[in-house]
Amino acid sequence: MPFQKIQSEKLSTSVVRQIESLILRGILRPGERLPAERDMAERMGVSRPSLRDALAELENRDLLATRPGSGVYVAEVLGSAFSKPLLALFASHDEALFDYLAFRRDLEGLAAERAARMASDTDLSIIATVLGRMEAAHDKRNAEVESRLDAEFHLAIIEASHNVIMVHMMRSMFEMLRQGVFYNRQIVFNRRNTRSALLDQHRAINTALQARDPEAARAAVCAHLEFVESALREHRQVEANEAVARLRLSHEKAK
Repeated sequence: MPFQKIQSEKLSTSVVRQIESLILRGILRPGERLPAERDMAERMGVSRPSLRDALAELENRDLLATRPGSGVYVAEVLGSAFSKPLLALFASHDEALFDYLAFRRDLEGLAAERAARMASDTDLSIIATVLGRMEAAHDKRNAEVESRLDAEFHLAIIEASHNVIMVHMMRSMFEMLRQGVFYNRQIVFNRRNTRSALLDQHRAINTALQARDPEAARAAVCAHLEFVESALREHRQVEANEAVARLRLSHEKAK
């Protein structure tokens, strides 16, 4: 007969599985510090030796990292799909920038469509809360905060799609954006007459999601990212025009 004796799972293995699941689902994020050992052991109802065994295994697998004198952190694994030379190549070619935006438009449009169908009420509440923070930052005219909340808003939608592969892929995309590989989001938010348009676009995305309208959610995301692409193309053209104008000015002064 194919039956085998049931073996009880070690406590440390159960701890490993729980932390793995939290990382996989994007609840524990790269760079996030875990609670102190005593607190974690109490919360999980295990002994500290069992917890230590689990943390050691996860660290050996490069999912966690210990920082001496600071604690245990979720490993900074985002962006590891791209080598440093490839990231440098991305940063030096406009083709990569606009391919990046096209990739985001396709994937985030799909994520918004899925979120409209799959999101829980709590997911939608999170998205609405982030939008509220964006509105408050807009009133204070803080481009740095607005751009950070912009990323949080989009990631909240991706998380609401409940597809773990998409969550980690798009977090990797946003991590490259945070590092300035493609462009600085503040460029878009600092442009004249675009801040209100951007906020209205995010409101339209939220409205479609709250109505659980997949087609409208996808269309709103695509329209927003097409606007961002247009703004960046215009910015690049303005920079090129300014470079030519400076050459003319230098030439005139040399006469």
